[in-house]
Amino acid sequence: MGKIAYIFPGQGSQAVGMGKDLFDNYPAAREVYQEANEALGFSLSEMCFSGSEEDLALTANTQPAILTTSVAAYRAMIAEGFGQPSYVAGHSLGEYSALVAAGVLDFADAVKTVRKRGTYMQEAVPVGVGAMAAILGSDIGTIEQACADAANGQICSPANINSPSQVVIAGNADAVDRACDLLKERGAKRAVKLNVSAPFHCALMMPAQERLADDLGKLNYGTFSFPVVHNFDAAVNSDPGVVCDRLTQQVSSPVRWMQSVKQMASNDVSTMVEVGAGKVLSGLVRQIDRDVRCLNVENSESLRNTLETL
Repeated sequence: MGKIAYIFPGQGSQAVGMGKDLFDNYPAAREVYQEANEALGFSLSEMCFSGSEEDLALTANTQPAILTTSVAAYRAMIAEGFGQPSYVAGHSLGEYSALVAAGVLDFADAVKTVRKRGTYMQEAVPVGVGAMAAILGSDIGTIEQACADAANGQICSPANINSPSQVVIAGNADAVDRACDLLKERGAKRAVKLNVSAPFHCALMMPAQERLADDLGKLNYGTFSFPVVHNFDAAVNSDPGVVCDRLTQQVSSPVRWMQSVKQMASNDVSTMVEVGAGKVLSGLVRQIDRDVRCLNVENSESLRNTLETL
């Protein structure tokens, strides 16, 4: 029997209604939503359960909403008898959920910080100036070269290295368009512009990174209950002293999700449980390593099924 890792989704996994079943069925989950509402000064739970898709899609709302839903699912799991994982990791914003689970970040601190993170990322680049696109069916070397060739003095670079067949690029909108055209010429199966509000995880995010660095520098970082695999370098870490730097660098650096999953698999992880809304990460893990079993917990039914399976 191999080791188990818990993995936490990022932006893009949100859906109105997420977490409602957990809230209704598990006191531990309910407490998390109540704590988020108090920390933020408005009803995040109402926005998650019955708000509008437009409101939930605003980055400053999406980030605390996904974090809260993931932590609620995690706390419900622990209350119901799930064991501690060998590792945790999260995709972009999901890294904050992973660090809350590991005991490194206080939940109230984390939810307030990711709300600011969302605001800073939104405000870093005027609407329409930046863009992101998913490149399907091309390798990272070809994509890096196309981004460099397309830049023409602008920003264009890999933002999310999600799986062997899916890499998201980000940068100035014109440069991203040029890179998409080049990649189609160079054999990519598809290049799909994403409906996002800002070009995340590229150098255009430096203004957001600098603002967030101040907030991250004021937080207390606790001792790790179990190690995290960081997006920034896909390295295993259990030193609280480097967390502030890793979370700061993450804002303008690519999310190395493929490398993170491979890192955990190489450390004998054979099961990954996606904790929170949706199954985006489970799909990516299957593309990265067919031998890793994927389970998920997003409501009472999936929680019971996953607990029985484990």
